Amino acid sequence: MVAGLGLSAPPQEEENGMKRIRFTPLFFRRVHKWVGLVLGIQFILWSVSGAMMAFIDMTDVRDQPMIAADPLAVPGLLAPADLGIGEVESLKLSMADGRPVYEIGESGSLRIVDGLTGNPVTVDEALVRQRATAMVDAPIRAVSLMDKPNLEAREFAGPMWRVDFGDAEGTSAYFAADTGRFLVARGDGWRLWDFFWMLHNMDYADRTSFNHPLIIVVGFGVLFLSGTGFYLLFKSFTRRDFRWLSRRRAPGGRTTRALRN
Repeated sequence: MVAGLGLSAPPQEEENGMKRIRFTPLFFRRVHKWVGLVLGIQFILWSVSGAMMAFIDMTDVRDQPMIAADPLAVPGLLAPADLGIGEVESLKLSMADGRPVYEIGESGSLRIVDGLTGNPVTVDEALVRQRATAMVDAPIRAVSLMDKPNLEAREFAGPMWRVDFGDAEGTSAYFAADTGRFLVARGDGWRLWDFFWMLHNMDYADRTSFNHPLIIVVGFGVLFLSGTGFYLLFKSFTRRDFRWLSRRRAPGGRTTRALRN
């Protein structure tokens, strides 16, 4: 007998070192119990995380720093034809450090030039600091260049700058490394909500959606739990368990005790 699983093997097979699995009701009962425990814990996580997401103030999650509109009418602005550029895929005019800049997309790459002089503009720490200071009224604690997005900026791609502020919310702002364009800002309220979102959708790696292999496995686990539960329902009861019903009922619809009286 294989201990703990309700499996057994003939003596001859046990002597030869081979064990044949027999799917007995005891085996299904043991597996059903442990699968139910795992899914029960996950159900608690679903419930608690969903409740916490509902209690968190969504204004703290959705708030973004106020961004002033970029003025496009600037005296002395060079026309795109005067920039000496060839075939371009995209062209955008924006402001950086109070000066107009062109964002030029060429052959899959992006570069920015000064809109007044046509000189290349380098997106460095000083430029990012100036943009961040104009957006958030709080001291800057640190500025770092990331080779790839982290979980807080997972909606975007490519290298980016991260600016950490010393405000009460612990705000971090992200800027594109190639253009210095503001991407997104995250605070402690959003981080708390994102943690419970991770528990709720079970996407512990990317935290993006419910469509991932782990939750599919859990779905099949629920299906298995339902199937084994339905099977054990018939294995757990016999006709003898329902004899008390026949003893209490008489052919005429009266109970046996009433007839005896």
